[in-house]
Amino acid sequence: MSTALFDLRGRTALVTGSSRGLGNAMARGLAEAGAAVVLNGSDPERLAAAAADLRAAGHDACEACFDVTDEAAITAAFRRLDTTGVAVDILVNNAGIQLRRPMVELATEDWRRVLEINLTSAFVIGREAARRMIPRGRGKIINIGSLTSDAARATVAPYTVAKGGIKMLTRAMTAEWAEHGIQANAIGPGYMLTDMNRALVDNPAFDAWVKGRTPSRRWGRPEELIGAAVFLASAASDYVNGQIIYVDGGMLAVL
Repeated sequence: MSTALFDLRGRTALVTGSSRGLGNAMARGLAEAGAAVVLNGSDPERLAAAAADLRAAGHDACEACFDVTDEAAITAAFRRLDTTGVAVDILVNNAGIQLRRPMVELATEDWRRVLEINLTSAFVIGREAARRMIPRGRGKIINIGSLTSDAARATVAPYTVAKGGIKMLTRAMTAEWAEHGIQANAIGPGYMLTDMNRALVDNPAFDAWVKGRTPSRRWGRPEELIGAAVFLASAASDYVNGQIIYVDGGMLAVL
């Protein structure tokens, strides 16, 4: 019975920003739990290769290539899924970028770009998914936050604001959609070994800071998000709503 709670067979998951990195790891984990997965990215070649890798491993995978800041492309992608009979049961809003720059040197255009990709896209895609989940009376939305959903760090102001917004967007989704059988929750990754963090990993001073500041004394691995993602996508979390689960090696728990 406990294993059945985490079984995702018969469910379809759309994971944004999933051609590589954290999104790809979570998509693979959801597929291994039985879900059919729809991968998303804006680079068609990289996206096709990622989907082919999943299919080669025996999983049900297809692609939805669109820019998460293009509302018309988002709505068109959902219409294409509708016409092919693909119902998104699980949405993982993972697409995001980082920009490191002091606020006094930050262009307004760059501020807006980070918020559009990291926060506004989660609202728009979440809204389109919810419009289809509500009539079905069920659905799972997993927004990807960050340590900066709760704590700020110098030089990443737009990212921090966007990820703080993700926490409150998740709660807003809960306030409006929980009564329709939709569970909206978030995952807050800690410092992870990803391409986006490669410069930080390769910086001896920053690497030492992460390992010294994190009780686990190491960086996280992308696959370590899979357990939280499967839990929040499955029946095991049917009465969990509006929460953010930090997968951070204990960093936010200690001074």
